[in-house]
Amino acid sequence: MSTTLSQKPKLSLDNPDLRAWKAQVNGNGPVSTPGIFSSAFLQETGAMTRRLFIQLQRRPSTLIAGIIQPVMWLILFGALFQNVPQGLFGESQNYGQFLGAGIIVFTAFGGALNAGLPVMFDREFGFLNRFLVAPLASRYSIVVASAIFIAALSLVQTAAIIGLSALLGAGLPDPVGLGLVILVVLTLVLGVTALSLGLSFALPGHIELIAVIFVVNLPLLFSSTALVPLSFMPQWLQFVAALNPLSYAIEPIRYIYLHPGSWSLSSVVMHAPFAEVTMGAALAILLAFCGVSLALIQPLLRRRIA
Repeated sequence: MSTTLSQKPKLSLDNPDLRAWKAQVNGNGPVSTPGIFSSAFLQETGAMTRRLFIQLQRRPSTLIAGIIQPVMWLILFGALFQNVPQGLFGESQNYGQFLGAGIIVFTAFGGALNAGLPVMFDREFGFLNRFLVAPLASRYSIVVASAIFIAALSLVQTAAIIGLSALLGAGLPDPVGLGLVILVVLTLVLGVTALSLGLSFALPGHIELIAVIFVVNLPLLFSSTALVPLSFMPQWLQFVAALNPLSYAIEPIRYIYLHPGSWSLSSVVMHAPFAEVTMGAALAILLAFCGVSLALIQPLLRRRIA
């Protein structure tokens, strides 16, 4: 018995499905999508965020290391300078109280700086291409999900550091101050995450992104007020630290710790070489940094994913 194989269909412009698709695109303009102000966008953002948390559940070492490292910094550095004369670090009762704000901010900064790595790995393994050809309400859900994931991890790390600092004698902020600490952390995380995600689309691979992270990480730490006050620094480094965005996140948190319940937006939190910086001014600078970061990555995101 002989069988006759049907002729293999040709992929050509004569394909009726292809003609219908071209007519929809060319005749009626771009295919409309629900956009970011829709329930579909929220649904797909939630699904992508859940995917990142599933990855974290399968590899919890990332979260564990992200909590253990700042805890070790807090314990070891706090013990290293525990015998310094009182008052050497400003109004802080001990070095652990002074260091706590710096550890909170630097941990959040480090996590946000690594935010682009999952997206970069998705690029290299081909998962990002699958997202880009999927019928998404908005491809911005890819970056929004990453920002939500990093913000959640930062809050977990911040809670762990605040709890340990309290056990080590640093005290606790008042409830309103605690809310402001969270606001400061989230604002910094959003701005740095935006830059990291921009780099994940701009750089050719994860090796280059990791190199940028290593180059940026420690210089920004040591050129901020995380470890020592401005008065300890040489004049040139004081100017650098006063221009470092991390300092404008560290000093408000430190002031809230030192003045629970008695701080205000007009409180002077940093004596920079060029001016006295108030709580309100520091928050405004942080918000401006976040806004500039988001504005800088918009053209790149439109080219890559829009």
